[in-house]
Amino acid sequence: MSVLPLIFTSGWASGINAYAVVLLFGVFGATGLTDEVPEALQRPDVLIAAGVLFLCEAVADKIPYVDSLWDSVHTVIRPVAGAVVGALLAGQSGSVPELAAGAVGGSTALVSHLVKAGTRMAINTSPEPFSNVIMSTTEDLGVAGIITFAIFHPVGAAVVAGTLLVLGTVTALFLVSRIRAFLRRRAQRRAERRAGQAVGPPV
Repeated sequence: MSVLPLIFTSGWASGINAYAVVLLFGVFGATGLTDEVPEALQRPDVLIAAGVLFLCEAVADKIPYVDSLWDSVHTVIRPVAGAVVGALLAGQSGSVPELAAGAVGGSTALVSHLVKAGTRMAINTSPEPFSNVIMSTTEDLGVAGIITFAIFHPVGAAVVAGTLLVLGTVTALFLVSRIRAFLRRRAQRRAERRAGQAVGPPV
């Protein structure tokens, strides 16, 4: 069976939390739950590094504006991770060319990363910090759930990932448009106040 659905799902998940993807695949492979995971992802040094970075992301991702800074740094890292994981999965199965698998994993990771970053920018306009914690926790649980599901039901997981990708893109575009409208209104109000101050009080 083609490993392409698993590559697509791992790309989507990598765009949200690449370290969780590497860690989960490595653990599943090392414990013998699947033979789809290449040896490179099961190495102890890879698992330790992924675990430490996952903990760092778990903290940074829940702090307003720090999460957006973290996302900007990972604009390159997450798509690259998606491409590498995809290529490794393809190399393990031999059913999909590694270059094509890397392109699928990387491009899917890039789109899901942009959706996540855009949504977080919108959430950061909220005055309370709890929405960041809720969204981050939901994303972490979603990545864990869909990667676990993909190990046993790759096609079903790919359908879920594709649906979430489309819904996330639509939501992010809507939120970004609302933010732009809000910023335009605020800039207009400031300009009006400055104009009023420049005219001065009536004589």
